[in-house]
Amino acid sequence: MEQSISNEQSTEEKIEQKIEQRTLDVLVLAAGLGTRMRSDQAKVLHELDGRALINHVCRTATALAPRKIYVVIGHQGEDVKTAVLEELDNEHVEFVWQKEQLGTGDAVNAARQFLETEDSTLLILSGDVPMIRAETLAALVQQHHNHRGKGAACTLLTVKLEDPTGYGRIVRDEGGVFQKIVEQKDANPDEKTIKEINAGIYCFDTKKLFAALSSVKNNNAQGEYYLTDVPGLLRDSVENVSLYQHTDAREVSGINNRVELADLERTLCRRTVSRMMLDYGVTFIDPKNVYISERANIGRDTIIYPNVSVEGETEIGDGCTIRSGTRITNSRIGRGVKILDNCVITDSEISDNCAVGPFAHLRGKAKMEESAKVGNFVELKKTVLGRGSKASHLTYLGDATIGERTNIGAGTITCNYDGKNKHSTIIEDNVKIGSDTMLVAPVRVGSGSVTGAGSVVTKDVPPDSLVAGVPAQVKKNLREKDNTEAKSV
Repeated sequence: MEQSISNEQSTEEKIEQKIEQRTLDVLVLAAGLGTRMRSDQAKVLHELDGRALINHVCRTATALAPRKIYVVIGHQGEDVKTAVLEELDNEHVEFVWQKEQLGTGDAVNAARQFLETEDSTLLILSGDVPMIRAETLAALVQQHHNHRGKGAACTLLTVKLEDPTGYGRIVRDEGGVFQKIVEQKDANPDEKTIKEINAGIYCFDTKKLFAALSSVKNNNAQGEYYLTDVPGLLRDSVENVSLYQHTDAREVSGINNRVELADLERTLCRRTVSRMMLDYGVTFIDPKNVYISERANIGRDTIIYPNVSVEGETEIGDGCTIRSGTRITNSRIGRGVKILDNCVITDSEISDNCAVGPFAHLRGKAKMEESAKVGNFVELKKTVLGRGSKASHLTYLGDATIGERTNIGAGTITCNYDGKNKHSTIIEDNVKIGSDTMLVAPVRVGSGSVTGAGSVVTKDVPPDSLVAGVPAQVKKNLREKDNTEAKSV
């Protein structure tokens, strides 16, 4: 009986194992609708950790450096193509259309024109098994190549389940050698007691696969062509069929309904939070009540309060504090940043020692330079807030560039949209913008200037000027005042 292989080796050890002897191709099955999801959307387009299920599988496959990844598409195929191309480039992916959904064997057969004459190893994956790890697949391929010293025609990934209901059973002979796979609906009572199941992940000698696939019939309860018949056909042809029994059932679990999807989301988040606490020194006040993306990076001694969401490829530096109710997506947060309650930060950058919130909104590539401050009910959109500058209350700053040590008073608005186009506002260093100022873009406020409360600035303000009124007019040259005071002294 073949020995079960643990997943305790490190990622580096397993990925660095040689995948020898033949070129590796990958075929991902992603044509099904997934009726048990009760959805109008193809199952592989449902998201886990903010990414389509199919993209998790494709990203893992790329770690094996295959020659090409073939994706079998059918239901909502164009949408699936669009999703996959967010992860893979055109050069390394080929899309294969399955015109009718007549089973997994039919899905693989759709790729015959691309693969049947290839002298390669073909790794077949399911587009709805997102937790599979690259090191597991590398070990599977390695066993396939090394089986009995000369390699196997087929290697199946299997796992034991306490409740195997619904899965195809692995039938072995008395010596533990593979005999066949029996689907749940075709299994007899004895076969239904078997706990070892087919995980739907395979390695094949490509030529032998397609030769055997020609003999697959659809005389089963579903009237479909089963890929699971191929290993038995190969065995009947006196070909070697290998079994790789994995130890982590969760890793190879497919998603069939929304309950399983939600359960997997929780599992992935718990793993991520535990890893960050143990390996990176992050403090979570309530680890069960946060959402942290697997792709996020969080620095040492950062404190995350309950009900915080950190999504996408967000980076948070050392020594930050993220208070409750905050959502951060695809953003970069520097060191020593304080983010107070109920802030929304998307696609933005916050430099070291900044303060944000509460109830602040940064979006559209907003950027805060070092030691800047954004307070309650302030929104930054596509705006740079300079080093040491502040916008503390009730302010909208859109399409603006703001210099250093500038103070933006409460109620300030950059009027960046004229009904047809967006325009930019530039506020230079050491400026004081009075409360309720309207800056009608395009407009520039020169360094050292001041706007009076309630001003509507429609024209450029010269440096060192005091402007006020509707529309704002220059009331005083502040530099002349400074010179007068200097002379009197």
